Amino acid sequence: MPALPEDSTPAAKRFTSRRSLLKASAAGAAVAPVLAACGSDSESGGSSSNEPQYGGRLKVGIAGGGANDTLDAHNPTDNVDIARNYALYTSLMHFANDGTLEPYLAESMEPNDDATEWTVVLREGLLFHDDSPVTAEAVLFSLERILDPENPMRGAGDLEGVDLEKTEIVDDRTLVIRTGEPFVTLPEALAEYYNCVVPVGYDPENPIGSGPFKYSEFKVGEYSVFERHEGYHVEGQPYVDELEIVDFPEDDARVNALSSGTVHVISQVPHAQVAIIEGDPNVNILESETGMWLPFTMNVEKEPFDDVRVRQAFRLIVDRQEMIDQALAGYGQIGNDMYARMDPSYPEDFDQREQDIDEAKRLLAEAGHEDGLEVELVTSDINAGVVAAAEVFQEQAREAGVTVNLRRVNPSDYWSPEEGFPYAFGQDFWSARNYITQTAQGSIVGAPYNETMWGEHEEWLGYLEEARQTADEDERNELIRKAQKIEYEEGGYIVWGFVNLLDAYAASVHGLEPSVSGHPLGSYAFHTMWKEQS
Repeated sequence: MPALPEDSTPAAKRFTSRRSLLKASAAGAAVAPVLAACGSDSESGGSSSNEPQYGGRLKVGIAGGGANDTLDAHNPTDNVDIARNYALYTSLMHFANDGTLEPYLAESMEPNDDATEWTVVLREGLLFHDDSPVTAEAVLFSLERILDPENPMRGAGDLEGVDLEKTEIVDDRTLVIRTGEPFVTLPEALAEYYNCVVPVGYDPENPIGSGPFKYSEFKVGEYSVFERHEGYHVEGQPYVDELEIVDFPEDDARVNALSSGTVHVISQVPHAQVAIIEGDPNVNILESETGMWLPFTMNVEKEPFDDVRVRQAFRLIVDRQEMIDQALAGYGQIGNDMYARMDPSYPEDFDQREQDIDEAKRLLAEAGHEDGLEVELVTSDINAGVVAAAEVFQEQAREAGVTVNLRRVNPSDYWSPEEGFPYAFGQDFWSARNYITQTAQGSIVGAPYNETMWGEHEEWLGYLEEARQTADEDERNELIRKAQKIEYEEGGYIVWGFVNLLDAYAASVHGLEPSVSGHPLGSYAFHTMWKEQS
């Protein structure tokens, strides 16, 4: 773990008692995620005691993909892009399956007294796919690429406080990252999969990283093939010789591919098909209770959501348990319009928001919609459960006199490179992050995915900025809770629930471990998976 200033602990740590996300293990000696491998052979999942076998090609079907597929290390968007990132690249820090923040490429990461200067020491012997060494120069190049003002990459929001001009290379393995103000969540930001390290002169058309697999073949919208990286820094891994990632925007096609043996593993089993898969003796299901969330997004700058009363009414329209039961077939946990479920600051004591149609009608009438309201909700198969949630909301809204017209968009076209997130009322999917890091990606002004256009609230922003600079965890969490309270009352998200991820795999596949992150397949841990060789 990186050292932090006195009286401080990392924002990302082993979380306990987060709405039953974690529970005591059977032995009572540790805290472990509420996770399960179910199916015909529970020994085939992460609990297998068999020795890993080497060789073969692992074929994995991932939900999503399309014409905007990319291999760019610092700009993944869709699920398939994210999966490829985990295969190709590595970051300085890393989130373990239980949410623990750990050094990854870094051997250590230590701050000065006020967290304005972080000394990063790389592990010895790290190699890129072309056998060149991973150096401090490569780390600095990666930061410069992410923060390039002419072409800022996705991670730029997380790393906005980094002062590149004052950041200094000490030697091949040592870099001092300096920030313009205290930056206590920097290790957390540097653990994100899109803030990964690439070599100097990196070309996304011929991508080189230091991840477990190296690039071999890529066909946009269809598939990608990778070869084992012999120089991967985790000894003995990966186990398979080749990894093939196949795009599957359609749920049925993905399940059929697993059932027929065309692929060995799939992400995001459609909830309606769980019973079918459980009846197949050759297939197992991996369930992970996570901090993943599928929000409805209300743009606070666009009508009718520029009126806070409308936003409050829409939150009161939702029957959250019904949403989980119907959109997720019960595989989820009730949300309360606040994300960052695993953050120590998560507001467990906020009043649980319940459906209240009468109050929703009153608020809508007060906002000038006493005769009803008609809105368009833009939805897409960007993640399992998203379209189903839209259909459930459409039905629930009728009770409050709100007509919701659904417009379904192709997943590959849902995010516009030119327009960003142009919808007044839409949906999204997010993996688990702590509050400050999540706001840097989705809420503050200039965030890469500011889908609600929320971040100009001065009081909220003031609490957030102060929290970002506060080393003491208790003080920081109190500031975060003040920001959360404002967003809970006035913000643009409807966070109706958190997703239990369901992935599936052939009984001949081993090494899958569930994760609280909200990324499928144990955060796409292809390096730990192996196949029985006939």
